Amino acid sequence: MACGLGCKPEIKETGAALKYFDIKGYFNADTVRLNKLNKPVIKTVTHNGVTETQKVKIDNWGRELDLFAAADINRPAWKNSYTVATGDSLILYKAKEDDLKVREIIIKSESGKVKWIVIYTRTKNILYQTTEKLSYYPDSLYLIEKDQRVRLMGRNRYMIKGVIER
Repeated sequence: MACGLGCKPEIKETGAALKYFDIKGYFNADTVRLNKLNKPVIKTVTHNGVTETQKVKIDNWGRELDLFAAADINRPAWKNSYTVATGDSLILYKAKEDDLKVREIIIKSESGKVKWIVIYTRTKNILYQTTEKLSYYPDSLYLIEKDQRVRLMGRNRYMIKGVIER
């Protein structure tokens, strides 16, 4: 099985080998690449059904893709917190414990190169519940879908879609 760029670097800051795909390292490297490419993006933002689309230049891809990089599951305390399934150039990480924010990560790669990554997160407490689906296709698209339910205030749905021009 080929993982591609950033799959399992030899060591992290702690000196320990990474157990899972290096999401943070992958997105840090890809933001550098995207900053250099400096391609325009058709960005669509939808909030509760109201949509606005603009052609924009992303000045800071690190900030733009921060939610993706933040889905890193390689903390020492989580080394046994995810099940790992592989097959047909896919890797699936699934949270074993209900309180983990990152619920699932699916990575598709071909010939050692990441084709797409989908990340599911959930935050839940007595005041609110937020679920996110983060989809990333290098060189073409990123999509952030967020559903937030706040007690006494109702529900908000957000969608941010960025199509990278070729």
